[in-house]
Amino acid sequence: MELNEHIQTKRELGASICARLGHEIDRLGFAADSLSYPLFDAACFKLVKDPYTGEHNLTGYWHDQRQRRIGSLQFNSDGTFYAEYDVVRPHPAKPKWFIEGVTAWGNADRITAEAKLLLMPE
Repeated sequence: MELNEHIQTKRELGASICARLGHEIDRLGFAADSLSYPLFDAACFKLVKDPYTGEHNLTGYWHDQRQRRIGSLQFNSDGTFYAEYDVVRPHPAKPKWFIEGVTAWGNADRITAEAKLLLMPE
């Protein structure tokens, strides 16, 4: 299967994963339009051979305007996925916490997500 075929097959699930990551960002309480959100079609995709299975995993990366990587989404050959997207800001409601990013994992039947919080040094 070619790269474009892999992208097309994962488009619907990928859009759902991006929506779930966006929902996690929204739950943190940032002001509207203060952050960027992951969009499936904004990722740069490539096929990466899984050394264990020998199959190809579809991997996408999000970049900021300076082309620094700010997130990734990997669809594994076993039907699972893992995604992460950088937030890199102090928590808007909890002054002692810093938000590194949001992550999502699972498969087509279940998307689980959470924010990655770090305690700010005193």
